[in-house]
Amino acid sequence: MNNRSTSHDPLNGERTDLIIIGAGIIGLAHAFEAQRNGYSVRIIERDMRPNGASIRNFGHCCITAQDGLYLDTAYRSREGWLSAAKAVGFWAPEAGAVVVARSATELAVLEQLSEQRGADSVQLLTAREVRSRLSPEADPAICGGAFLPADLRVDPRTAAPDIADWLQNQRGVQIHWGTTVKDIRTGTVDTSRGEFHADKVLVCVGHDLDDLFPEVAARYQVQRCALQMAMAPAPTGYALDSAVLTGTSMTRYDGFTTMPGADAVRQEIFGHSPELIDMGANVMFTRRPDGTLLLGDSHVYGQTIGPFQDEWITTRLVSEIGKILGTRLNVTQRWQGIYASSPQTSLVVEDLDSTTTAISVTSGIGMTLSFGIAAETIGQL
Repeated sequence: MNNRSTSHDPLNGERTDLIIIGAGIIGLAHAFEAQRNGYSVRIIERDMRPNGASIRNFGHCCITAQDGLYLDTAYRSREGWLSAAKAVGFWAPEAGAVVVARSATELAVLEQLSEQRGADSVQLLTAREVRSRLSPEADPAICGGAFLPADLRVDPRTAAPDIADWLQNQRGVQIHWGTTVKDIRTGTVDTSRGEFHADKVLVCVGHDLDDLFPEVAARYQVQRCALQMAMAPAPTGYALDSAVLTGTSMTRYDGFTTMPGADAVRQEIFGHSPELIDMGANVMFTRRPDGTLLLGDSHVYGQTIGPFQDEWITTRLVSEIGKILGTRLNVTQRWQGIYASSPQTSLVVEDLDSTTTAISVTSGIGMTLSFGIAAETIGQL
């Protein structure tokens, strides 16, 4: 397929340059990049709207806390998110992230990251500066923190649906909602609405990779990770658009876990709050444009995830966030997030035949990496 800079004529017939299976943020990001590079695109999605991991998260594009090759991809993704926000018109403030340190051990990790990345990328904050961003009643244990200016925010409830709405109104793009994929052969996708043909097929179905290609999922040991999350009205006067991360976040993101002091943070948290480590907690919160706070989260892994949630887990997470803010939070909604996970890699990119490639982010950084992965994929067509 040759890259073209102008749009195609309106779709007609069954053949397109590109078929994308899955209208989550990974699939939609690929469609956005393909459309603006002049390719005709057909998206096939079994649901009637985005309904999976892409709408159940914090809406936090966690750029700075990535590491290695994923750090470069994250920064490239940041550019894509901003381009999409400008084109589509959705909310995407360059609000950064605040990382709260409540012990000298946690603060040491932030100092180490700042030294490695530079003071412009990881801006150390005093305890007073952290409290000024959160609340005058914020946890008195706060001893400092860091501001990560490169991080972005979007509203997870609306970003993917808005991108999908915009795409299906663009020349050369069609989305088939409520359409099930039955089989994929070289350049041909057999669906519940008939056969479609393309020069290239991208399978972007996240944790459902095992439904279409179980042998690939088994090779990478892809399973499901389920999260417990909640929502509450923000405290009066709270208007921070930045994501807020904590010491538990330092046990989960590679930018932190590769620091010399990361193991000490994990041991310290386990010493005073072992339940947070046992539940795989990432105690963090983000504010939506409507003034609600997204709160979470815990992590449990398995091939099949049961529907039952232990109330004590959500209660514990919410109480920890309330302690940080110095207020009681009144939960108005709970839900189960879910995404693909692999112990081998955070990204599966597998050529299945000469025209078909499976792309699944197998960790909790799909929103973060989506547009960077898409730019790299489309750039190679």
